[in-house]
Amino acid sequence: MPQEEFFPLTPSLWAATAAPAPDTAPLDSDAQADVVIVGAGYCGLSTALHLAERGVRVVVLEAREVGFGGSGRNGGQVIPGLKHDPSELIAMFGAEKGQRLVDFAGSTADAVFDLIDKHRMDVPHVRRGWIQGSHTTDALKLAERRARDWGAQGVATQLLDRAETARLLGTDKYFGGWVDPRGGGVQPLSYARGLARAAIAAGVVIHTASPVTQLAQAGGKWHVTTKQGTKVVAERVVLATNGYTDDLWPQLRKSIINANSFQVATEPLAEPVRRSILPEGHVTSDARNLLLYYRIDHTGRLIMGGRGSFREPDPSQPGNWSHLENVVGKLFPQAADVPIAYRWCGHVAITRDYMPHLHEPAPGLLIDIGCQGRGVGLQTRMGQALAEYIATGNQQALPVAPSSIKPFPLYGLRRLYVSAVIGWYRMTDGGV
Repeated sequence: MPQEEFFPLTPSLWAATAAPAPDTAPLDSDAQADVVIVGAGYCGLSTALHLAERGVRVVVLEAREVGFGGSGRNGGQVIPGLKHDPSELIAMFGAEKGQRLVDFAGSTADAVFDLIDKHRMDVPHVRRGWIQGSHTTDALKLAERRARDWGAQGVATQLLDRAETARLLGTDKYFGGWVDPRGGGVQPLSYARGLARAAIAAGVVIHTASPVTQLAQAGGKWHVTTKQGTKVVAERVVLATNGYTDDLWPQLRKSIINANSFQVATEPLAEPVRRSILPEGHVTSDARNLLLYYRIDHTGRLIMGGRGSFREPDPSQPGNWSHLENVVGKLFPQAADVPIAYRWCGHVAITRDYMPHLHEPAPGLLIDIGCQGRGVGLQTRMGQALAEYIATGNQQALPVAPSSIKPFPLYGLRRLYVSAVIGWYRMTDGGV
């Protein structure tokens, strides 16, 4: 999808409440750098910051504005780990590589909160843990396995019975669940802007409104050309566009499903209602295939998120979000009459194996793609790993080895087969 078809960040809750964006400008003349990064989201900005701290000259080129993509549109939940649990990762990759990946995945939330503290970012945040609710008895068995799995890694996980789950979530719709104490929440656009400010302070140059239209090698260097006709010449390029990936590099866009994640936010809750929903400040997402995720933000609003259609919804047509508004009332009758103040969505980059992917399709070009809905922590930590790899050449710094780009089969029919899968999930997940 061309960038011009994306609706702007407004009228999202995050755009309305974020810290101001740092001053940036389009690339209006040719420039040189050691590394050019395409995309000013979490991965691109984290990579830039950590390279600059090593003395590397970095230019970031962003098509729209800092955090325009999923980094400024997600639910703000910082959840450690990957879609696969520790024992699964070790079985998939072997004892040594698997454990290294488990350690990486377990450190993703720490990476976010450590950076916020280190750089004193103006980012509202909370770290009281993440709850995964179990909507069926089978999901309760999954919770038991996950709590046990991460517990074996030294995490102080906690299993919840039905009563305790209801008390901590504020709804009686779950059979139980488990708590990962490492999780938390941030104002996601403020965090993206905080990363940008820290990167600029470290010497990074960020150019917004500078969509890249061509990557080409000449004379042993990369020439990265923008829509304006200006270019940056550099030794290396990092492509970090995730769910907003276009056709800049062949076949890359076809290697992910850029699913839409829809969200709504209420007006600030009255204090008695506020105290009844997530009273201890947890963030949460449940175990459905088409999961629901929700939290209370720093302004006291209830945010509800979940999957939506592939079609980019028109913000002027609130009916596109009616499925989530109905869920708010069903899960939380005490909030059923609270008006919805904001409706927005963003793209999530989903890979075939639900793993982050790294690619090096040409010398000096490094691609990161695949956030799987856990991008706040995952892509922050990935940026640290990419910076170390670029600076040192040590492939052990990477959580996964670079692989070839593999498009989804029958990509042109993806909307049909994904819609069929979604229909199946809706039936098997059951109602709220």
